[in-house]
Amino acid sequence: MEMEIEAEEEQAPMEPPKIHRLDDSVVNRIAAGEVIQRPVSAVKELVENSLDACSSSINVVVKDGGLKLIQVSDDGHGIRYEDLPILCERHTTSKLSTFEDLQSIKSMGFRGEALASMTYVAHVTVTTITKGQLHGYRVSYKDGVMEHEPKACATVKGTQIMVENLFYNMTARRKTLQNSADDYSKIVDVLSRFAIHHMNVSFSCRKHGAARADVNSVATISRIDAIRSVYGVSVARCLMKVEALDKDPSSSVFQMEGFISNSNYVAKKITMVLFINDRLVDCTALKRALEIVYAATLPKASKPFIYMAIILPPEHVDVNVHPTKREVSLLNQEIIIEKIQSVVESRLRSSNETQTFQEQAVKPTPSCQMVSSNDSNRNPSPSAGSKLQKVPVHKMVRTDSSDPAGRLHVYLQPESCGHLERNTSLTAIRSSVRQRRNPKETADLTSLQELIDEIDRNCHSGLLDIVRHCTYIGMADDVFALLQHDTHLYLANVVNLSKELMYQQVLRRFAHFNAIQISEPAPVKELIVLALKEGNLDPECSENVELNEKIAEVDWEEEKKCLQVISAALGNFYAMHPPMLPNPSGDGLQFYQKRKPFRNPEERLSCSTGMSVCSWISTSLFKES
Repeated sequence: MEMEIEAEEEQAPMEPPKIHRLDDSVVNRIAAGEVIQRPVSAVKELVENSLDACSSSINVVVKDGGLKLIQVSDDGHGIRYEDLPILCERHTTSKLSTFEDLQSIKSMGFRGEALASMTYVAHVTVTTITKGQLHGYRVSYKDGVMEHEPKACATVKGTQIMVENLFYNMTARRKTLQNSADDYSKIVDVLSRFAIHHMNVSFSCRKHGAARADVNSVATISRIDAIRSVYGVSVARCLMKVEALDKDPSSSVFQMEGFISNSNYVAKKITMVLFINDRLVDCTALKRALEIVYAATLPKASKPFIYMAIILPPEHVDVNVHPTKREVSLLNQEIIIEKIQSVVESRLRSSNETQTFQEQAVKPTPSCQMVSSNDSNRNPSPSAGSKLQKVPVHKMVRTDSSDPAGRLHVYLQPESCGHLERNTSLTAIRSSVRQRRNPKETADLTSLQELIDEIDRNCHSGLLDIVRHCTYIGMADDVFALLQHDTHLYLANVVNLSKELMYQQVLRRFAHFNAIQISEPAPVKELIVLALKEGNLDPECSENVELNEKIAEVDWEEEKKCLQVISAALGNFYAMHPPMLPNPSGDGLQFYQKRKPFRNPEERLSCSTGMSVCSWISTSLFKES
């Protein structure tokens, strides 16, 4: 019996729900959530308002991905004081008056919903000034109305709109937007797209508190320069221009120009920047058509970079088809897409004949060319039963001073003969210039040649090879430097090495310097004393003065003695001020500056070459086993 009663109750018709009018605050909040879907939606709407205000500079500051703060400043024409009370009311706009105006609209905005929607889901503050005003005005809005009367304030030309605590009253929406990095990257992407299209406007976008802007473009007249400044050189150098035009009223009327990537551009996803009548939009059908062309023509570069700007008669574009104006509807859209697709395919096929690879030019060295022969000499072919032992990478070491640090240089091809001939010719020209600058005024002096022959006779071939082919590592202390030669490491006395170097330089270049004629002959003895004083730590010391006088007492009639003293004095001076070698300093110099003259050439060789055999560290350091 009870079951029958329950069945009858279930079969009884239910009364339809009652329809009632929603409160205005609920309606506005629902509409706001549809227009302002994410922080990037608010940024896009505000930037488009700035562009409609004929701004030449637009600056965006974002905090916490736009949830805490979005600040957009421009230098446009501003907002009239009389319009501030209704600025943020729904469906208030200066862009159109009648519905027919929508058929020929050229401005970005037209509905008058963006600012109103922001006031329902955030706290909005507007600061503006118009041309001719002595001061600006600041006013805050909530739920579409002013919270107080506009207050006079000092401000710069244009308008600044601050949107704070976005979605503060929409808990569910705010929870889904906690990834501030993701939202900020979307904002940067939108600003980058605006920057490469509106070349006459400078854009900047940065995080709140950051000194460096993530988007920083300046006004330019070149589209490719705008792309280069925003997306980088690596993208710009892979682009090629593409154009399309159709003036046939029976099919389609449009003009398209842009840049598309060639076969050298490789990316993980497609980047398509599309503007239709200067409006940033998405067109899924056109994007898909171009992806098909790239996949068929350039399979390895099927994720292209595409920038396109399409201009159509305003009456051929329906802009009122999407709440956020992200999409538009075109008259004869299929025909336009087909023609653009055909132009892009033709451009890609004509550019697919060659491919450019970026490489770094490295000058090959003689040691690189001899690596193969050296390796074959050091490592003869193993027997059938043995195996080649591969040296670990971390144990490999440079064994030649002229061999660069890189390991790929062994594969470089030697320079062409023509290039070598050009280098030889260049060397000959430089040598000729040097000879003209430093003419040899006198014939070779016998005494000078005897001193040079003495150096050559006493030269140690082993030490000479070390000095000639060593690699400078660094200073070990105030006096000694670390040098690498082959697989050995040495300590070199830089002071003594410099002295000997300069002494030999003076001898070999004697009478090859530019001549300066003075009115009265300079006293050579006094010049020698001055040079010796320069090298002393305590020039006023009586012992040093006497020593200098004794050294300078030379029989100037004896040519060889004269040349030897002058060369030694100049060598000592330049050793204390070496132009090319590390500049030693510190207390360690005192010992070397006060050393007595060498007793014989062998002592000069062993000490002045700076190799100092006793300071040889190890014969096997870095040596491979």
